Amino acid sequence: MAGSLGAAIGVSLASKDPDSPAVTNATAPSGGATTTPIPPATTPTTDPAAGSGSTAAPPAGAALDVKAILAKVEPSVVDIVASNRRGSGEGTGVIISSDGYVLTNAHVVDGANRVSVAVAGGSRALSATVFGADDVHDVALLKIEGASGLPAAELGRSADVGVGEDVVAIGNALGLRGDPTVTRGIVSALNRTVENLTGMIQTDAAINPGNSGGPLVNSAGQIIGINTAVAAQGAQNIGFAIPIDKAKSLADRLKTGQGPAPTAFLGVSTTETEDGSAGALVVSVVSGGPAQRAGISVGDLIVSFDGKPVGGADTLSGLVQGRQPGDTVQVVIERDGSSRTVSVTLGTKPTN
Repeated sequence: MAGSLGAAIGVSLASKDPDSPAVTNATAPSGGATTTPIPPATTPTTDPAAGSGSTAAPPAGAALDVKAILAKVEPSVVDIVASNRRGSGEGTGVIISSDGYVLTNAHVVDGANRVSVAVAGGSRALSATVFGADDVHDVALLKIEGASGLPAAELGRSADVGVGEDVVAIGNALGLRGDPTVTRGIVSALNRTVENLTGMIQTDAAINPGNSGGPLVNSAGQIIGINTAVAAQGAQNIGFAIPIDKAKSLADRLKTGQGPAPTAFLGVSTTETEDGSAGALVVSVVSGGPAQRAGISVGDLIVSFDGKPVGGADTLSGLVQGRQPGDTVQVVIERDGSSRTVSVTLGTKPTN
């Protein structure tokens, strides 16, 4: 994900080498194994309402029934192959309506001129179109052509998720042939910021290349997140998922033709401090942007944004994305040994 999403909201992580990202997306590389349709399973074909499923979570302390979860969710999981003239890559998606709308990551289908999906019980791959994509928030909505009666996944409420809860990750890991890969773990943390993506669910359930766009599922078999990224550079069992409440909201915008959600824009690039102290060090300022108009300059250390402490560049990125274009916020900067507060009216991130 680093290198493709790093500067998405006007706060880029200038210290991170795009050739050695600290966080990578979970899409299988071009030239992965041929996708094989998921074996059939019997499931209802009605669309469950998000967050209103009747399935109760198992009582606290009950053993996690991975087989039962898989039996419920697997029919709604699709393998995605996205192709262009340079090659192809593979990912995963979740059917969210019986007429063939599929939720996945934007980076799974980025640049594709042909998309196909393998659905449960299908004897061949089906053509799909990219109905809409929000690259900044890494969400895309696909539409399977001519689909009807497909098994839609039951969506849970990520707002109800707690640290320590059991979860299962399902997806087309490494583009391997056959059934999807299933891993289990817990919710390790909430509200993580991963470059420009905020509010992420952290899990220790293994997420591998090809898992991008696949579901993170709770013990009741409800989708609570869309698997998106995994920490690299020696980290183990650190994966991230977009909360389903946010992903579904963004998908609804795309479905109704509203396009990607507008993103707040500060207009600076920052890096971490050399001594590891708190704050985001400004290394470049967009000419005529919100930060420059407010008087923020290269070399300033941003230590507070909208009344919240800034631990580093990642923190600032998340805080900016948490606001709306047009919001006016107070930003505390340190310059030449003194502290000052400036008022910044955030802009809208340019589409380019």
